[in-house]
Amino acid sequence: MPARSPRLTGAVATIAVLALLAGAERLASQLAAQSPAAAPRFEVDPRWPTLPAQWTLGQVTGVAVDAGDHVWVLHRPWSLTDDEKAQNAGAACCTAAPPVLEFDAAGQYLRGWGGPGDGYEWPEDEHAIHVDHKRNVWITSAGGPRLSGGKENMILKFTSDGRFLFQIGKRGQSKGSLDTANVNNAADVYVEPATNELYVADGYVNRRVIVYDADTGAFKRMWGAYGKAPDDAAPKTLVLDGPPPAQFNLVHGIRVSRDGKVYVNDRRNNRMQVFTTAGVFEREMFVERPTRLLGTSFAVAFSPDAAQRFLYLADAGNGRVRIYDRATLSEVGGVGRIGRYAGQFIFLHALAVDSRGDLYTAEVGTGRRVQKFLRR
Repeated sequence: MPARSPRLTGAVATIAVLALLAGAERLASQLAAQSPAAAPRFEVDPRWPTLPAQWTLGQVTGVAVDAGDHVWVLHRPWSLTDDEKAQNAGAACCTAAPPVLEFDAAGQYLRGWGGPGDGYEWPEDEHAIHVDHKRNVWITSAGGPRLSGGKENMILKFTSDGRFLFQIGKRGQSKGSLDTANVNNAADVYVEPATNELYVADGYVNRRVIVYDADTGAFKRMWGAYGKAPDDAAPKTLVLDGPPPAQFNLVHGIRVSRDGKVYVNDRRNNRMQVFTTAGVFEREMFVERPTRLLGTSFAVAFSPDAAQRFLYLADAGNGRVRIYDRATLSEVGGVGRIGRYAGQFIFLHALAVDSRGDLYTAEVGTGRRVQKFLRR
């Protein structure tokens, strides 16, 4: 029998080893994808942000992070009470800051703007802020009981320096959830970069997701709970157990993941529903469903890794940021509890995540602050 070539035998062995290693890597990757994710850990930064000394914040309704990791805050200057204004009269502090505030990641104030102006209807009840991939700033209004009787039917688009671009809808003009020209107390917005489409959680009065072209404001499509047509005649009941409601109750938060899933927070029904970008329903989950106070499913954000492995959900009813494995929607951790100290929450309302994975939260009611949590 002829002798085997040592060179050939070594090459075969090398190929076999490489194949085994490749197989092991594939198996490890598959197991990692299937295994429960270890929850990120966070530590509050009690010194963040640095607000100019003459200003104070009212109810902080929204927080957003732009592509440069600048943090944008929306608050309600009108929510400062007459007693507070009288108490602070003559002091070297504590007048209301502008509604829109921009900070760098270190918390240093950069600029502020907002309020009534020519050519648009400024919200009487500021609600959400979103900064899109082009650094345009979007503002919504929801509630509006002070002057307009809750008929806040518009969304505003500005440049990052506060120059008005256009308005979708007009105050007092909504004709219900099938009206494509107006929203009705829209709670949240998000611009999906790949398609440049504006997704709207619409919201406090209407009961739908509606999508517009982010450059022109032209209507694209809409849907209700489970991807069906919204029905305003259906009762807005709070169903705490048993079969879930067929309609949204309060559509409060919306985000689109990089893999094309639309996450919708149905606040008063204590649930989150997931859709395709075409509005096809895929799945839902419930968050502390028996909770009556406030509701639990307020807003959602994702971790900044390529797969967006973690999903963060603001639960105001229990004063907690809940952390989920996005693939399985299994809860893997959380941040905070109800309380007034740093790292705790009074009426947690909105959240955002920066490119480093740090977390920002906004509180309304008597919370009235924005907090930063460093990912550890």
